[in-house]
Amino acid sequence: MHAQAFKVGMRSPDDVSEAAKLLDKGVFRAEHVVAILGKTEGNGGVNDFTRALATLSFQMLLAERAGRALSDIAKRVPIIWSGGTEGLMSPHATIFTREPDRGRPSGQKRFTVGTAYTRDLRPEEFGTAVHARVAAEGVKAALADAGIESPPDAHFVQIKTGALTTERIHDARGRGKPVVTGDTYKSMAYGRAAAALGIGIATGEVEAAKLTDTLIGSDFSVFSNVASTSSGVELMNCEIIVLGNSTRSTSELAIAHAVMKDALDAAAVREALRRAGLAVECELADADRGRLVNVFAKCEPDLTGQTRGRRHVMFDDSDINYTRHIRAVVNAVIAAVTGDTMCYVSAGAEHQGPAGGGVVAVLAVTR
Repeated sequence: MHAQAFKVGMRSPDDVSEAAKLLDKGVFRAEHVVAILGKTEGNGGVNDFTRALATLSFQMLLAERAGRALSDIAKRVPIIWSGGTEGLMSPHATIFTREPDRGRPSGQKRFTVGTAYTRDLRPEEFGTAVHARVAAEGVKAALADAGIESPPDAHFVQIKTGALTTERIHDARGRGKPVVTGDTYKSMAYGRAAAALGIGIATGEVEAAKLTDTLIGSDFSVFSNVASTSSGVELMNCEIIVLGNSTRSTSELAIAHAVMKDALDAAAVREALRRAGLAVECELADADRGRLVNVFAKCEPDLTGQTRGRRHVMFDDSDINYTRHIRAVVNAVIAAVTGDTMCYVSAGAEHQGPAGGGVVAVLAVTR
């Protein structure tokens, strides 16, 4: 397989003009698009409808250009958005394509992408061990789709899962079924947590036997170092994108990751860049800026309320949710190293890396 990736800016949640220009130029073909991952400028909350608008806009573009039904694109191409581009973060989409091999694989590990969809979850299953097991099966399918034979070759696993709404909560309770929470916003955290543990089970980082309902969202010593999960009301299943490397791939790209121990861990950003084959000292070398495709990161404020011994108020701010604070901080740290504010930074890192930290993955052109 030959996997490629193209990053395009967006002037609004429904702006697909840059992607359309690339299609017009023949840079890639719509029928080869297998996934899209991006950032929209909404609030990232339950009522962030920018995600659904952006999804529909790209589905319409791909359907028109590929000559397929909109429903076919929706079933075949996961389009995952993390809402919230606070601070300097620039709204954008990374478009992943896959086409037949270009020549023979070199035997070296090169970039690959795999996708999968799970079944819809019932409201009473949401945020439970059932949710995590469903996610795990989906990730295993996506790993196989990517041609990744060894879990360590998966460097960034993205799941978009659902959230509970008032209607969904009443549906479950009307059938005599309990739900994990009656708070729709808190349900997003439970969804992220369950999906992240599912990733950990699929990659072997989490023992399946340890999975219980009470573990989810409570014991953060159990986590995956490659997990990135988001939650939104626009779906109730798990849509999965696995980014990794495979000896089966003929791509000119490669991906690598490191783990940020906290929101200020620029050293981990530099390490991920170096592992991807880029030259960096304090900042990314000018000669290698053109080789960087994108950076993908997951973040969370330190649960102790302190970062490196200094108090922060992200959990105490009733005006702005902590996810919005931390996205802006981590984007600025990454951009200070790469010189590019257009990177994917998602907040809400329950069971996704060590407490207060998270994965940072770098996709780049190889030499």
